Amino acid sequence: MTKSAVSIGDAAALYELAPSTVRWWERQGVLSPPARDGGRRRYRERDLRRLGVAYLCRVVGRLPLDRTAVVTSGKATLSGWQRVVSEQIDLLDQEVERLRAARDYLRHLLSCESDDMAQCPVLDGELSRNTPVGRGLGGDLVAAARAAGSGERPARSRRPARDESPSDQPACDEKAARCAGCRAPVAQSPRGRPRAYCSRACQQRAYRARRDARS
Repeated sequence: MTKSAVSIGDAAALYELAPSTVRWWERQGVLSPPARDGGRRRYRERDLRRLGVAYLCRVVGRLPLDRTAVVTSGKATLSGWQRVVSEQIDLLDQEVERLRAARDYLRHLLSCESDDMAQCPVLDGELSRNTPVGRGLGGDLVAAARAAGSGERPARSRRPARDESPSDQPACDEKAARCAGCRAPVAQSPRGRPRAYCSRACQQRAYRARRDARS
């Protein structure tokens, strides 16, 4: 066994990842499988550098796996992987604007002087400006709700009416996956492998616990 290479556990630990994450990245084409010794993966300096690039793109830069693969494969041209990165920057800029707008609105809410926000005297105007239906017909929320359920609203805000049948799923899915570490709900992405943890911190804690148990 060469001393110039490390195991997948050591390679993953270098970037505080779980070995399963590194294997998943390999299966998704983000990383090329390293050389093996006795059937076990062995990571040399160049492999660790490639894994570092994948970490920077995927974890720090939040690139989707397929776009991360373009950057980390070493097969794309300079203009090719830079285009992918530029597109991600544009998406992040849009997300930053949405988050900034959300922050500014929440700061605006702090100007309310009512103990009960639902009784705030400016709430009617806020609902009218910031919700799909607002106060609706004649300033009556009950009438507005009936109109919404019957489809009597502007086409731009019309949504399918829902009843209370058992087949309806709640807006916040009660069957959502739970974090294997802290049991908090786990938001799933339409792309990539299903997530088992709510955050990388939880994943790392679980990995360390398993590693300590084995040792």
